[in-house]
Amino acid sequence: MSSTVTQPDQPGQGGDGAQYHWRALEGLYASAPVNQLFESRLDVVSEGHARIIFEVTPSVFHAAGAAHGTIYFKMLDDAAFYAANTLVTDRFLLTTSFNLHFTRPIHGGTVIAEGRWVSGRRRVLVAESRLLDAEGEEVGRGTGTFQRSRIALSGLEGYNSGYCAALSG
Repeated sequence: MSSTVTQPDQPGQGGDGAQYHWRALEGLYASAPVNQLFESRLDVVSEGHARIIFEVTPSVFHAAGAAHGTIYFKMLDDAAFYAANTLVTDRFLLTTSFNLHFTRPIHGGTVIAEGRWVSGRRRVLVAESRLLDAEGEEVGRGTGTFQRSRIALSGLEGYNSGYCAALSG
């Protein structure tokens, strides 16, 4: 199995390979049907660092008036996943495990999920993420393990659309 990794462009070295990969990952996120259910946007900040901005609305609340735990998982998993996938340019990653901790309820508004790669570069990668509410308070935290799949990123339409947008932008 290949272990191709895109290294970040270094200042003064030129080259846009990492930037194209990151924009393609943003296109992949935007193209996923599940993400049409949420007002959200992925920004790949740098190698190993992704940020997702979500608007949490009452449509995702449980009966007691705060965001349901599935929303925490979605935001934390996505941020960690995309942080890890910045290091893998040829394959789609799969979440193999994810641990999360709820620290405060989310009663709506803008929530930022920050994901950061922790370790691993070949077959298995580990990344962590945290959720910050509109006041900047941490409301959740998670750690995930992600494994390289057999699914080629280049075979995914959303990835290619993001890559093409990066080329033309």
